[in-house]
Amino acid sequence: MGRIGHEAIRELVYTPTVGSAAGVEVMELAGLYERARRHGNDPHAAQRPTFHQLIGARDRPLHVWVDFVEHELRPGSWLWIRPGQVQRFGADLDAADGVIVLFQPGFLAPATVAAAHMDPPYEQRPLTPEGPAQEGVRRALDHLAYEYGAMASLPLAVHADVLRALLSVLVVRLAQARGAAPDPSAASETFRRFHAVVERDHAVTRRVEDYAAALGYSPRTLTRASLAATGRTAKQYVDDRVLLEAKRLLQHSGLAAKEVADELGFADASDFTKFFRLRTGRTPGAFRSGGGVR
Repeated sequence: MGRIGHEAIRELVYTPTVGSAAGVEVMELAGLYERARRHGNDPHAAQRPTFHQLIGARDRPLHVWVDFVEHELRPGSWLWIRPGQVQRFGADLDAADGVIVLFQPGFLAPATVAAAHMDPPYEQRPLTPEGPAQEGVRRALDHLAYEYGAMASLPLAVHADVLRALLSVLVVRLAQARGAAPDPSAASETFRRFHAVVERDHAVTRRVEDYAAALGYSPRTLTRASLAATGRTAKQYVDDRVLLEAKRLLQHSGLAAKEVADELGFADASDFTKFFRLRTGRTPGAFRSGGGVR
């Protein structure tokens, strides 16, 4: 199978607005659409941002696909897209009414990351705050947007600290609206470490024993931590991550199936096909020709 004309996944790197505090940006969704068009980019193309995105809809719904799952943001809803996820905006972005808050990994303090339940596993679904939670989120966003727009009124370093504090309020408010998270535990810390190394090495090895050796745990410990966090064994978690990347490459790149197999560390194309078909019921070629799950 040779290369075919599927669109590539565009890696989207955060570039701060000139003169603004690096690390966070607040803009209207209409402005996002116009900026993409101004720079010659397709605002509806698949992209893989390297930063966090908090997307809030106001009076009109918005459709966003994140890793093959379609999400409808109804008025008042929020969606949190994490760095590295592949996303695509629907046609209704053209007339979207809402806000998008971008921020870089590492911008928020560790205490905020813990309080906002930002560690994996991520709950990927829209959130619609109600009652007092809705008011808290609205006030937090309004204050953040105001201070972001008033960047000339403070020294740049101070302005960055102010935005960090106000963004912290927003993400914690959103986390509270989502509901209580499980209490931190040794198992969750083990899973966080496991998740990080799987993100780094899933194209290198699919053996749980290799991850256990790298982290200094036993395979059984990784499986217990993974089951507690996700309901999936450590092996299933690794395979799920490899399968996700395979789908991304098949759907959004011109790589042939053999090249996808090479990218993901399979011995040969037949080994990859067997892996893919066992978990999806389809061959890589059938998945691609059928448009995947968009």
